[in-house]
Amino acid sequence: MKLVKLHIFTIALFVAIASLLVAQEQSVQQQNNRRSETSVEDEYLSDIDGVVVLTLAQSEEYDNKLVALQYLEDAVKNGNNSPEIVAALDQLAGEGINNPSRLNGRIINNYPDIRRRACLLLSQVGGVHSKNTLVNIAIADNEPMVQSAAIRALGEMGYNENDEATTAIAFANHRNRVLNPTSSMAIETLDAFEKLADSTENKRTMVDEISKIAADYHYSSAVRKRALEVLKNIRLDGSSSNKSVKASDAK
Repeated sequence: MKLVKLHIFTIALFVAIASLLVAQEQSVQQQNNRRSETSVEDEYLSDIDGVVVLTLAQSEEYDNKLVALQYLEDAVKNGNNSPEIVAALDQLAGEGINNPSRLNGRIINNYPDIRRRACLLLSQVGGVHSKNTLVNIAIADNEPMVQSAAIRALGEMGYNENDEATTAIAFANHRNRVLNPTSSMAIETLDAFEKLADSTENKRTMVDEISKIAADYHYSSAVRKRALEVLKNIRLDGSSSNKSVKASDAK
């Protein structure tokens, strides 16, 4: 009788262990499936060809441009600066400005959010070509959010041969200051001027714009105070401090 009970207990224990192992295996499989599902898009983006991304960027569909940007962010992060990647960023940075599409006289591809993100990515790509694109965007664009991104990117990159970057930044903020003063754009301008001060040969244009920001009461007090700080710390030898104010504080 005892042997029978022991035998039954052994069988029950074996069944319980087998069930537990099966449950654990199913749980692991489910986790792997979920992990696989969430990584499908990432794997697609990492494998997609640069020519395909350029084609997406050139598409007339807004959603395709968003997909292109998603890939471009991943590509730039991984150091992929192929000609197709750079060309796609150029396309998106000038979307609706360099290549306007019109319907009944109205521009239908004016996507400032796309242009802004592309400008910020160009700063990570770096190089003279990216600098040239950003200079053109800072001058030609009419959206403060895009100009601000281009100005920030120029400041971060640091390319300023023949004062090209500081001249473009001063022009962009001057136009914005005259037409519709935007404090967040003025802060980006001041931060960029401070970063580029060392590489600026003729500081007259830069100093003139900073002084006008400091005296313009259309800007917030935080912006005017920041302008005075930057102006005070600019020296003829190009030295400057690195104090900063976030754009959000300038609103």
